[in-house]
Amino acid sequence: MLRTGIVGLPNVGKSTLFNALTSAKNAQSANYPFCTIEPNVGVVNVPDERLSILAKLCKTDVIIPTAIEFVDIAGLVKGASKGEGLGNQFLHNIREVDAIIQVVRCFDDPNTIHVSGKVDPLDDIETINTELALADLASVEKRQARISKQAKGGDKAAVLEDGVLKKLTELLSEGTFINVKEHFNEDEIAVVKQLNLMSTKPVIYAANVSEYDLKDGNDYTAKVKEYASKHNAEVVLISAKIEEELAELGEEEAKEYLKELGVEDSGINRMIKSVYKLLNLLTFITAGEKEVHAWTVPSGAKAPQAAGVIHTDFEKGFIRAEITPYEDFVKYGSYAACKEKGVTRLEGKDYVVQDGDLVHFRFAV
Repeated sequence: MLRTGIVGLPNVGKSTLFNALTSAKNAQSANYPFCTIEPNVGVVNVPDERLSILAKLCKTDVIIPTAIEFVDIAGLVKGASKGEGLGNQFLHNIREVDAIIQVVRCFDDPNTIHVSGKVDPLDDIETINTELALADLASVEKRQARISKQAKGGDKAAVLEDGVLKKLTELLSEGTFINVKEHFNEDEIAVVKQLNLMSTKPVIYAANVSEYDLKDGNDYTAKVKEYASKHNAEVVLISAKIEEELAELGEEEAKEYLKELGVEDSGINRMIKSVYKLLNLLTFITAGEKEVHAWTVPSGAKAPQAAGVIHTDFEKGFIRAEITPYEDFVKYGSYAACKEKGVTRLEGKDYVVQDGDLVHFRFAV
């Protein structure tokens, strides 16, 4: 399961957002630094309106959506890379996630204390990026001290890694997140991934605004968007307070409330979609009378890989995949009708799975 870490300085709305994400009150939220000490973990279903439509057509009540695990991690402060605040614990927790959602305060409120005494989202972002980069830099330098000796001995793998570590040292000295594909070739990327550095993880900036700025943003969010566009990151405008209120409402009430605020979708839904976009993921579906089940694979995954997500035996014994596009299934209403119309087809091991494909795998054990 995907793991996404929610990070940020103290008192930016992380735990409030986590509560809304998980529709649970197990993440303590209070107006003082280090309120969150142990990371709270919640599993959140990925919203997908296609599943309920398919369930009606397939005459089943069982819907199994795909899910993301969200981790609410302790607030970071300047000096965390040297152990300030809850630094070491924070850094360990963030190494374990696949992507980072950095909550950035983009609202003014004299009643909510800011750890720096002023609201400056870019300064907040730089503080976190710098601390993560410094911690990664220490890790890289320690690794390089060992690898360089092997590289001098002519070991090919060590020579490759030594070159990667030198390049990383230079990039980390700039104190920002690193776009791996921009700076490394395919062989080097494999080495970078093994190092599990925080500064190479995909980032979404969740610009936390008041309800009045949710539709159009403000001067703070404009700065965050400009920064993100230069660093290959996503930005989602979100009001953690509003999201927590939405979590208390029924589906129709929530839609009406969002309509009143002038937005079509909740910030949480947009944030989850951004995680998929950032990690380059897609969803395929298995659907029948027993259940409608969504599955997640990387974009570009071929049919056998997708089969392996369901069960390793499916991948090992893969023969063919029966593919029915979602739109065609909804249009014609059944597998029988789709076959009659010629829109269902058999694909082999080189077929690249598309988002929304309804798939039935044929395999032999």
